[in-house]
Amino acid sequence: MKAIVTGAAGFIGSNLCRKLLADGFSVTGIDSFTDHYPRWIKERNISPLRAHNEFDFLDKDLDDLDPAGVLEGADCVFHLAAQAGVRASWGRSFDIYLKNNIRVTQKLLEASKGFPLKKFIYSSSSSVYGLTPTLPMSETNAVHPLSPYGVSKLAAEQLCFLYHKNFGVPAVSLRFFTVYGPSQRPDMAFHKFFKALAEDREITVFGDGQQTRDFTFVADIVQANLAALISGKPGETYNVGGGHREKLTDVIRLMEGITRTKARVLWTEKQKGDVPDTWADIRKARQDLGYSPKTRLDQGLEQEWLWIQKLYSS
Repeated sequence: MKAIVTGAAGFIGSNLCRKLLADGFSVTGIDSFTDHYPRWIKERNISPLRAHNEFDFLDKDLDDLDPAGVLEGADCVFHLAAQAGVRASWGRSFDIYLKNNIRVTQKLLEASKGFPLKKFIYSSSSSVYGLTPTLPMSETNAVHPLSPYGVSKLAAEQLCFLYHKNFGVPAVSLRFFTVYGPSQRPDMAFHKFFKALAEDREITVFGDGQQTRDFTFVADIVQANLAALISGKPGETYNVGGGHREKLTDVIRLMEGITRTKARVLWTEKQKGDVPDTWADIRKARQDLGYSPKTRLDQGLEQEWLWIQKLYSS
């Protein structure tokens, strides 16, 4: 099978590409190396893939590509490319979220109408839930995004749904809950915390550390994407989480044990757009996809710590 992976040089995209190639797929990866974080990190992610005979890479902005030309001969699309970040999505910065998260998704879906795709799998986010009052968060919960980023991801989900209903595009949306692990973006909390511990610097925490998150290891996210390709129901949305939540202060203690370093924490005020809790109800994904997260938080953090050490020591 031939797979298109957008955002292929990014955190989740590069991990997904490796798994697809290992499973015998032919993969076309697309990434524009936006300046959201240093290019050299993405280059390290993509470097091992470039040597693979079944991997083609396009260093292009999706908004500048002819999507029909990209989709020619493809069996499936994994659309991970997006402008990430809750705190950065306010004000004039929202223009880039409109372009990279909404307009580009619409262009890909519009082009997909003309191709017999098996699946179009869209990477959404738990940020669409916002201040939903019910925990764990179910796909039937009301959605009230608390940030412009969350609004952009929800808008793209809705585009996937309407292109399925009106044109038969076999779109499936996966709502990811706080993904971590090797290749994690440097703007994400675990990456920043580990780097600070390695350099004996303060960790900056927004809020009081009592906030909880459902943390999901990247290999489990990859497995959910593959499961969605096989058995995801077009037009449906699925939570993909670890299935439990952890308090941030407890996670920092785990990191201290892994790094054998005492954290010095700088507590700062809560940021606009941050929600107090996330927790995925994954029963629907278990039933339809056979999804079952495998990696415990302590195990996943050990793997990320090893990757962080290697990344900054070379």
